[in-house]
Amino acid sequence: MEMSEVTGSRPWREEHASLVEDTGTRYTGEEIGLSTPSFEVQRSDFTAGQLPVLEESFKDQVKGFANAWGEIIVELGKGCRDVVQQSLLTEDSYVTQKIRGPCEKVSGSLRFMNDYLPEDRDPVNAWPVIFLVFLLTLTALGVFTKQEGKVSLVKKVYIHPTSAIRIQLPDGRYMAYQELGVPADRARFSLIAPHSFLSSRLAGIPGVKVSLLEEFGVRLVTYDLPGFGESDPHPNRSLNSSALDMLYLANAVAVNGKFWVLGYSSGAMHAWASLKYIPTRIAGAAMFTPMVNPYESGMTKEEMSKTWEKWTQRRKLMYYLARRFPKLLSYFYRRTFLSGRHGPIDKWLSLTLGKRDKDLVEELKFEEFWHRDVEESVRQGSTKPFIEEAMLEVSRWGFSPADLRVQKKCPRKGFLPWLNFMHSQEECELTGFLGPIHIWQGMDDHVVPPTMTDYVGRVLPNVAVHRLPDEGHFSYFFFCNDCHRRILSTLLGNPQGPLEITQQSLYECNAVKAAASSGFPSSSAE
Repeated sequence: MEMSEVTGSRPWREEHASLVEDTGTRYTGEEIGLSTPSFEVQRSDFTAGQLPVLEESFKDQVKGFANAWGEIIVELGKGCRDVVQQSLLTEDSYVTQKIRGPCEKVSGSLRFMNDYLPEDRDPVNAWPVIFLVFLLTLTALGVFTKQEGKVSLVKKVYIHPTSAIRIQLPDGRYMAYQELGVPADRARFSLIAPHSFLSSRLAGIPGVKVSLLEEFGVRLVTYDLPGFGESDPHPNRSLNSSALDMLYLANAVAVNGKFWVLGYSSGAMHAWASLKYIPTRIAGAAMFTPMVNPYESGMTKEEMSKTWEKWTQRRKLMYYLARRFPKLLSYFYRRTFLSGRHGPIDKWLSLTLGKRDKDLVEELKFEEFWHRDVEESVRQGSTKPFIEEAMLEVSRWGFSPADLRVQKKCPRKGFLPWLNFMHSQEECELTGFLGPIHIWQGMDDHVVPPTMTDYVGRVLPNVAVHRLPDEGHFSYFFFCNDCHRRILSTLLGNPQGPLEITQQSLYECNAVKAAASSGFPSSSAE
């Protein structure tokens, strides 16, 4: 049977109309008399069957990645919270049982504070918010107060014009030095002082009066270590070469006979070296809070422990790097005292200070001295001399302070040594450093702890140790006229003034000055 027979052979329009609601309107195919506005048709690039491709920028990718990670972290936090609630905060958990009693006791004691809350506020929800706001307020106040306290003008390092007198050493290097006190021809006593780390020839005895030196007839000679100030660097520095430099300086500036050596802080290692390598030219040694190798094998465990516990973690790191990875020190030096700006001494040298030291470093005269000394020390702008100095402090010195102990050395036992002894009448001789050694040690010194001096006093029983209660690393040696007078009186006795000048000594002094100004040591000084 055909389909037309089933549907009654109706046309398709009638068939369609029978399926929808009859509106009574039939479209006959004729035009409707309506005026239609004309629209400008724009051609689109969209092609049927294709979706537009949108390029995602890098910013959108990062944003999407961050959003995804944020959702992951939020879900992780919720999971951790659920784990904590289900495992630790249940009624029978160990944590709940331990803190329930104290918490109930504290909450019972503070329950009266709920009366200050509004009636529509639940204390369980209100007090955590109040406590959090209180903590945030305290943190903000602390941060802004700290920032306001640190606001200060940063003073830049100024490199002054060259002004030092220089001599030429036998190896061709030039050494800068400075004299203070009486001239060479009238000096009863000559003191030569190597400076400490981050210092220069300008330090000497900080704040000492020229009139006091003249009263005791003292000539104080200070010099720049190799690479510091206006002295040329040394290609192969060691404590042995340091002692020889001191000897060449003494000869060049007409220090006749023996001289005293003065060592302060880390500059004391150069003084120790002079006692070891040129003992016949040293009349005696004055040490002030003297540094010894912090890795000295002769120190006991207790002495080593008490020494290291006084230092900051950063200072310990500096010593470790100087011993193991010295090249890394350049990174720290470039960001502190070689950065072109001034800074506090405790930060630049990684120090902690006692009470008297703190009071001293805040004084204007100390700040002016410190800035000028640092400016001269870093004049050449190189990290090499500072790295070398740090390495000398912690490396093997080639000797120990115990080697300076006075001992008798007699001929060896045996038949041949006995025959030699009978033939030459050789007698026992004393070894070590035979001159006096004085040490002044502040008992509140956090830079060179007193345990270092305890070690020296143990291995060198003939050393005269002057322990100074309540004094620090700087407070006794810097800008203390009474202290300086007591020091010179202890070393040199009663003041006798300078020597009387003679025509011969005046001629020799002028010859030495002329040779020094020309850069070459005189023949009489060699």
